[in-house]
Amino acid sequence: MEITKETNLQIEGKHNKPILADLYFNTEDKPKPVIIFCHGYKGFKDWGAWDKMAQFYAEKGYFFVKFNFSHNGTSPEHLTEFPNIEAFGDNNYTKELDDLQSVIDWLLLPNFPHLAQVDPSNISLIGHSRGGGITVIKSAEEKRITKLITLAAVSDFASRFPKGKDLEAWEKKGVQYITNTRTKQQLPHHYQFYKNFKENKERLNIQKAAKKLEIPHFIAHGSNDTTVSIADAGNLFEWSPASKLLLVEGANHTFGISHPWQKEELTREFQHVLNKSLDFLNANAQELFDEYLELDEND
Repeated sequence: MEITKETNLQIEGKHNKPILADLYFNTEDKPKPVIIFCHGYKGFKDWGAWDKMAQFYAEKGYFFVKFNFSHNGTSPEHLTEFPNIEAFGDNNYTKELDDLQSVIDWLLLPNFPHLAQVDPSNISLIGHSRGGGITVIKSAEEKRITKLITLAAVSDFASRFPKGKDLEAWEKKGVQYITNTRTKQQLPHHYQFYKNFKENKERLNIQKAAKKLEIPHFIAHGSNDTTVSIADAGNLFEWSPASKLLLVEGANHTFGISHPWQKEELTREFQHVLNKSLDFLNANAQELFDEYLELDEND
């Protein structure tokens, strides 16, 4: 079956910068379950094999959406580079939550061009790394989300900030820089990032959000992830009431995928994650949730 692909559609967000989105779906004229994918830190929708992931789910009958957070540093003209470093410096977690909400709302607008292709009662989120933390919080807030998949996700935002003298230096200077190993750029983090976190600390508590989840949660993590500890996966598994954990032996933070990805085939590790996550998505959500709760009671 033919796959329709629409790229770089502009969604108006709440923060004066466009959110660029890609849609993938088959041409069969019927409502399809929706998947919305959130990239991670220093990531973007066109990174690595995310296109191939979108194609995979679309071929399996899903309406797949991937998008760029409005302040991720890319631009409509430079989709895989970071020319907009000031926007990168002005990014924060609440902006990313707002962007994700804008994408969800856009898909369900009465004038959405592909409304007939979308099943509003079946919306799943997938988040990688930092995007995984964002999807946990949004899934706890947004009652229209029916399933959650996190890939190599962080389980705590607070611990990722500097402490002590480093934090004081950041406040005094107003900015700190991080090297993007791929582009060798010095990318700024303005102090507002930390300030925004402190002001929204309760909302941005991933543990609290995970414990409130009322939907099934699939957690995948590589055993050789040196970017986000495998302990983060253990935390999410412990906190989420209805969670399934897939530990991928030997896999790194991106399950062996790198950027650019020009091979036809995916890595064995990433294909395994996609296959297992598809089984999870295809299962009945309520039955899954009831089954997890039953297992928990029998422990």
